[in-house]
Amino acid sequence: MLASLSALIGPVSAILDKVIPDKDLREKLSHEIATMAERHSQEQVMAQIEVNKVEAAHKSLFVAGWRPAIGWICGLALLYSTIISPILGIWVTVPDVDTSLLTTVLMGMLGLGAMRTFEKTQGVSREK
Repeated sequence: MLASLSALIGPVSAILDKVIPDKDLREKLSHEIATMAERHSQEQVMAQIEVNKVEAAHKSLFVAGWRPAIGWICGLALLYSTIISPILGIWVTVPDVDTSLLTTVLMGMLGLGAMRTFEKTQGVSREK
């Protein structure tokens, strides 16, 4: 959605150049259109954060526990692919794990964990 909004900015700005003779008004409208995609993206992120908060506070393990489960799965897969598989590979043939998707998910989760730790050290988290 953000890409489609961004793709419209150039053509709409070109139309404004032809339609609106007042330079100040044209630049103001052009700026508003250019920042529209950014505002929309930020609103989507904030809405997702609210959903995440509600989901994490849920009493059911199947609703609130899927993120930790993904973290454990990524951690165990990383352990297997970096330590266990090479050691077992000395004696037996072991299947390889494609770590490209694994590392993408794991690095994203570690980044979020680092942000949460930073929030706690700054005293801005809801749990101290």
